[in-house]
Amino acid sequence: MDVLSRPAEEFENDQSIEAMWAMKAYEHAEIYFNLLCSVDPKLLQLTPEDDLIYKLFREEFPSLDIKIIIENELKSTKEKAKWRPFCERFKSVIEDYSYGTLLRSDSSKDYSEDNTILVTRIQFYAIEIGRNREGINDVLRKKFMTSLVEVKDFEDR
Repeated sequence: MDVLSRPAEEFENDQSIEAMWAMKAYEHAEIYFNLLCSVDPKLLQLTPEDDLIYKLFREEFPSLDIKIIIENELKSTKEKAKWRPFCERFKSVIEDYSYGTLLRSDSSKDYSEDNTILVTRIQFYAIEIGRNREGINDVLRKKFMTSLVEVKDFEDR
């Protein structure tokens, strides 16, 4: 019998695997945020397919306000029905397109428990490429680089 055809109740969540996933997701988020604070976000290329992702994202979601993503709205039945076909377009294009990835809800803030939502990797790419190209992430470099410089100055004393 194929393991995928067995009832879900037969399987338990392995807490060590969940912990490893959480660590990997957090590391990814931390690296990405450090990049945003270090370089001009408009120059970042997250995938070789950024142009295609952004084009299709804005065709499908032209009025989506990506400054602040409201989790309940993003994950509503109506929005899931729109996102599902968008995501599936990238099944053979983006590696791990459906992998769980952490996204900042409010683009002007760092990752935190209150400002992080779980999305698919392709949703992360679509929203963050949009934030980068539309200048929304520009504020982070100004906001957090100042903090980093102040900490560095303090440490050098």
